[in-house]
Amino acid sequence: MKSHRIAARSQRGMTLVELMVAMVVLTIGVLAVGRVFPAGSRGQLQDRMLTAGNYYAQQQVEELQGLTWADPVLSIGRHPASGDVALGSGGQWHRFYQVDLLTAPLDNLKRVTVTVSWTFMGARSVTATTYLRR
Repeated sequence: MKSHRIAARSQRGMTLVELMVAMVVLTIGVLAVGRVFPAGSRGQLQDRMLTAGNYYAQQQVEELQGLTWADPVLSIGRHPASGDVALGSGGQWHRFYQVDLLTAPLDNLKRVTVTVSWTFMGARSVTATTYLRR
């Protein structure tokens, strides 16, 4: 008879306290996983902004590489002289480029540095540099 009582006690199931503890642990786990998704979305948007910035910089480099040494677009200095060119559908990216003449013995080279900047979670920028020969 005593073994029958012990068996009956062990088969009674979970108590309400055990169920509440399990629910709290499960809720904490779900909330922790839920916080990962917004961080992933921000990271994905930041990567897309960086990719677009690199694209705009490379686009300008390729355009400038097709010009001749004496082209006015490749005059020494900052282009445009004041301000930046706004790019993108909302003008989120800003681009300018700097042309420098290297000193002797490399005075037959111009260094062109294209800078694209934007603001997303702080100021960000990328640069692309190319050298043009006379």
